[in-house]
This record gives sequence, structure tokens and C-alpha cells, in this order.
Amino acid sequence: MSALLETVGLTRHFKVGTGLTRRVLHAVDDVDLTIGEREIVALVGESGSGKSTLARLVAQVHKPTRGEIRYQGSPLSAQRGRRAKLAYRGAVPMVFQDPFSSLNPAYRVSHGILRALTLHRPELGRAARQSEAERVVEAVGLSPAAEVLNRFPYELSGGQRQRIGFAQALAHRPKLILADEPVSMLDVSIRIGLLNVMADLRETEGVSLLYITHDIAGARYLSDRIAVMYGGHVVETGPTEDILAAPRHPYTDLLLSAVPDPRAPRALLDGDAAAAKSDPPVVIDPTPSCRFRTRCPLATDLCHRVTPTLQPVGTGHTVACHVTAPGPAS
Repeated sequence: MSALLETVGLTRHFKVGTGLTRRVLHAVDDVDLTIGEREIVALVGESGSGKSTLARLVAQVHKPTRGEIRYQGSPLSAQRGRRAKLAYRGAVPMVFQDPFSSLNPAYRVSHGILRALTLHRPELGRAARQSEAERVVEAVGLSPAAEVLNRFPYELSGGQRQRIGFAQALAHRPKLILADEPVSMLDVSIRIGLLNVMADLRETEGVSLLYITHDIAGARYLSDRIAVMYGGHVVETGPTEDILAAPRHPYTDLLLSAVPDPRAPRALLDGDAAAAKSDPPVVIDPTPSCRFRTRCPLATDLCHRVTPTLQPVGTGHTVACHVTAPGPAS
């Protein structure tokens, strides 16, 4: 599978405090991630793990502290001019957790979609824009499209508003949609419908998706591959079924142990309950070490001194753990 987008050593730090108390928060550290054509990758982790910051780096909302993003083989740092940046943002749009963040309550639903078409597809005339707006609304499972477009956001349910968020993204003719916790604010009963919409978009529109979630069960349902984040680091990546059948990082195992699914593998580690209640990772001025060490029942002295790097443990399966995939100490 050819790579559509790659991140290489992608890092984002934020300065916190002022004067003598200024410190550095390591939100994302040295992340390598690849998303292929027509592939769905789930980025999984707890709140505060760096998932949304990584998505905003890919969307160019934040500038990286260091590292590189490559789109279709070309580094984004080489882009020059407003037109090139606009083309990229149209190809890689973002759908946010709160659908109201992308819908203006003062305007009808058609406003945002037609505005996206005007900005990113100026070759379309007025009639063609209206026709395309109706098409993308129907593509996300809302009909009759003309009636939906004429409504105000408050007249739609939460699930319908989130579908409109995806319709606005489709109006750009995207190659990759960044979906940041798109179902977390929806009732459980309607989440599966939106997950099905995302799966259908891959088939009907040929798009790839980066699905950001804290719910590994949803990732199992939707994704081809999973990348697990903890404390700003990617700690495990691999094909979804491989990771679910045989997780190699203790944090991944902890996430799976919390899934209320009889098909999920039994936790391999003792002390999961204690780990869940332990202190969060230190991401402000962290020292070289495994950031999961304070919660890990397998931690060794090496884990407290050296930051583990991703090492292969199977076909397409990598893990950053000194215990389950020992790497060279430094």
C-alpha cells in the first residue's frame, strides 16, 4: 500500500509558565506514523495522550517544534504560497469532536458546505455547487438532501450535525479526513451509524481516515491499523487484529482489559486496577525514561533511565517497550 501521509520524528512542545518558572510541555514527541491510500488508521489513547495535538499538527493548525510531515511523498515544509497550503487543507480536512464547532448557528446548513465548495472548488458554477452540496449530504446518509440543507443546525440531532461535519469535509474532495473523537459526544445507540458512515466513505469516496478515539472497541470495529499513544509517544502500532489478539505493550493491554467485550483477550498483566489509578505521565520537562513506567507492573530499572523506541515484533507490528521488545540501551 502506497503512503498517502507520513510523519517523521514529529514533535510539538509548548512553553508553560513565565520567567524563571517557564517549563516545556512535551505534547507530542518523535512520532512516526504512516497512513496509506484508502486506509483507516485509529489513533487510540487516554485524554491528554497527545492524539488531538498530533491531528492538529497534521492539519497544520500547529507548527511542529521539529520533525516533518510528508504528503504524497513531498514535505509540507517545502510548500510555498497560499494556493499550495489551501490545496493541502482541502485534501486533509478535519472533523471535530463537537459538531457545533464547524456549524454556524446563525446560518442554514447549506452555508458551510457551499462556502467550502466556493473556496476549494472555484471551478464550479452556482448550480453545480448546489448539486454537489446535495450529493455530499446524501453521501453521509441524510435525505432528502435539499430539505436538510435548508435547516438550521438547532433543527438537527447531534448525530445529524456530526454527519454534516463529514459532508463539509467531503465538499473539499479530500484524500484524508482527520476525525477527532467524532462519536464521543453522541448517544451510544447512534454511534455505530456514524462509524458505518466513515467505513462507507472509504469505499464510496476513496478517502483515508485518521480516526482519533479513546475507545479501543470502536477502533476494532472501524480500523485497519491501530497506533496507541501514551504521554506524547506512540507506544505500539500494528494491524488491528494483531494488536487485539496479542498486545505487546502493557498500556495497550491495560486499554483492552477495560473493554466490556467477551471476545477481547484476557489481560496478560497483574495489577491493572492499580495501574489505572496511578499518576498520569510526566510530560512537563520529562527525563529520559518510559513514560508509562509509574503505572507499569513490569517496569525495570532500564525503564526509569532510557526512553524505549519502536521495535518490530511482527509483520507491521512495532512496540516501544524494554520488556516485551528489548532494544539497544543508550
